[in-house]
Amino acid sequence: MADTVLLKGNEAIAHAAIRIGVDGYFGYPITPQSEILETFCEQKPWETTGMVVLQAESELAAINMVYGGAASGKMVMTSSSSPGVSLKQEGISYMAAAELPCLVVNVQRGGPGLGTIQPSQSDYFQATKGGGHGDYHIIVLAPASVQEMADFVGLAFKLAFQYRTPSLILADGIVGQMMEKVVLPEPRPRRTAEEIIASCPWATTGRTNGRKPNIITSLEMDPHVMENRNLRLQEKYATIREKEVRYEEICCDDAEYLIVAFGSQARIAEKSVETLRQGGIKAGLLRPITLWPFPSEAIARRARQAKGILCVELNSGQMIEDVRLAVRDTLPVRHFGRMGGVVPDPDEVVEALKKEIL
Repeated sequence: MADTVLLKGNEAIAHAAIRIGVDGYFGYPITPQSEILETFCEQKPWETTGMVVLQAESELAAINMVYGGAASGKMVMTSSSSPGVSLKQEGISYMAAAELPCLVVNVQRGGPGLGTIQPSQSDYFQATKGGGHGDYHIIVLAPASVQEMADFVGLAFKLAFQYRTPSLILADGIVGQMMEKVVLPEPRPRRTAEEIIASCPWATTGRTNGRKPNIITSLEMDPHVMENRNLRLQEKYATIREKEVRYEEICCDDAEYLIVAFGSQARIAEKSVETLRQGGIKAGLLRPITLWPFPSEAIARRARQAKGILCVELNSGQMIEDVRLAVRDTLPVRHFGRMGGVVPDPDEVVEALKKEIL
């Protein structure tokens, strides 16, 4: 049965993973996401569900352990924060090329460099543009609540296995550390070996059944074969763009001014919209839930009725580039953001819209 509990966002990730039958977690501690690993260790799922939980010797080791688990058809995941995810990028690129499903969680902190342990959204480019090498994308989900931190674990795995691609939950230190009431998913057992073989015919399971064993690799020496692999990936990405865009709209039907914000900043912007409307300004909020694929068509549609758009982000201006591509210079698009771990309040967003757009 589903349980309602009070949890941090990071804790909700771990509890949800255990309850949906994840096979393995491989990670390494880094603030502000260390509670994910700590919660796994507190819950000891290896005693109840058989889930493997391992603190690897490094982020590089962790992502390659995920590669191995995913290659065998297992539901496996890792988590980290910004500098740690940078170290995982090569492995993520390898997994995208090998078409392996997994979940990566990034609870962002300020940067660049070692930066700060305070919250940030400055990994948007890294997540949505393919932070590793090569022509690839991964599915990126941006939670704005503890409930979504829990819900997106199951959704991320569903999409990862459906499309055979890594999924990434891009949160930040605010959502990871805040505590809210959350309804955890119904418990379900881990898949049996037979179920994995039946649902993942591509996996290397150690059982050939008289067939040639599957080989998982992203290496192709023939350039024409490699081109065909890339073309197949691009066809898959086109399908994801067509079918998996997710977003939320608040007060957008009559909005003359549109705020676009994701994650924790969407919560702040929602209050700003309320304040603006109380002052007679018809503002609305469009919150991208999938950062890739990005809701470009939805933003373009709302832009046709708007006089201006304000992008609110905890960075110097990254998502704004996708918003500008969506509206193609048909109206002013401005950015408001804070950096270094400074979190704005709703009144700052209100003043920014009045200054930049009105």
